[in-house]
Amino acid sequence: MKKSAGLFFAVLVSVCVAAQKVNLVFVSDLHYGITRPHFRGQDSVEAFVVNRAMVEMIDTLDRLHFPADKGIQAGKKIGKPTGIVITGDIANRQQPPVQSAAASWQQFLDDYQHRLHYTLFPLPGNHDASNAIGYPKKMEPAHDATAMAGIYNIAMHKAVSASEYNYATQKINYSRDVNGVHLLFVNIWPDSLNRIWMEKDLAKVSANTPVLIFAHDPPDGDAKHFINPNGEHDINATDNYENLLSEVHKDKNRKSTDKEQLGFDAFLRAHPNVKAYFHGHQNFCEMYDYKGVKGKLSLPVFRADSPMKGEKSRPDEHKLSLQVISYDLAQRKLTVRELFWNKADGIPEWGKMRTIRL
Repeated sequence: MKKSAGLFFAVLVSVCVAAQKVNLVFVSDLHYGITRPHFRGQDSVEAFVVNRAMVEMIDTLDRLHFPADKGIQAGKKIGKPTGIVITGDIANRQQPPVQSAAASWQQFLDDYQHRLHYTLFPLPGNHDASNAIGYPKKMEPAHDATAMAGIYNIAMHKAVSASEYNYATQKINYSRDVNGVHLLFVNIWPDSLNRIWMEKDLAKVSANTPVLIFAHDPPDGDAKHFINPNGEHDINATDNYENLLSEVHKDKNRKSTDKEQLGFDAFLRAHPNVKAYFHGHQNFCEMYDYKGVKGKLSLPVFRADSPMKGEKSRPDEHKLSLQVISYDLAQRKLTVRELFWNKADGIPEWGKMRTIRL
């Protein structure tokens, strides 16, 4: 009886420890609707072809091993990923001759929902949102909220049609607790309105619980995504603001976001359990620290590559990469690893990595 009890306890402990380990696939800027110049011997290759190749590789991750580095689960088999995080720009902006958001969204579902059977954690990017509300330059159709409604429905567990979706009132802000870590998914960027929601959400979270923020824009934001500061606050081809956020742009320098960042910097100082920030938008893999406007912060940040618009991977397809986020709450550590998924020999190759404390 004692041996049986001891064996049961050992198995229970082993299961609990295993349950604390999480592997999330992190991708961004899928840009269905455009082409990349070269891919696997073909020219002008459409996004659904490239994304499908990446999806097929993701579906083999459970058979791969982590590198023998000093990160979490080093040298061990990855196993089935816990989920896939997608930080926006799923549908490219529908500027002619780019297809509609509806067509792009269907291609996304065919790849990421029908071929993969992992939990999806999607967010919108500026392209998805602009398709829904308009853009300074011509689009055809002028508005198509299909991708935004689709992201909203997956993220918020709703069933809203494209015609019913309202960008002003149906922001895609949500959170998930995944094995002891609180994941915050934020609509485009943590502006003042989004931070009101974030504060309410974190009020229910222990100060000892690690928090990870996922958004489309980098922590320093993008000036043109704020509301046009002219008297009309409209979207027009002269001012070139996209009106994707809830704040009117305050900086006199049209490219600066220093004043807007101050509120986010204060939020980070008030919540030291925010341990990392993940984003897309500028299309290359990077692991760096956000210092804040006054240079007094040090928040680990991870930027993802794009399969279609990568700064480094667009001219060289063998540099196409995704990231695998691994964390183990028992060790209070998180490791992010870059994985080159389209090497010339067909064998995925690990790239840069970084481990942080949780």
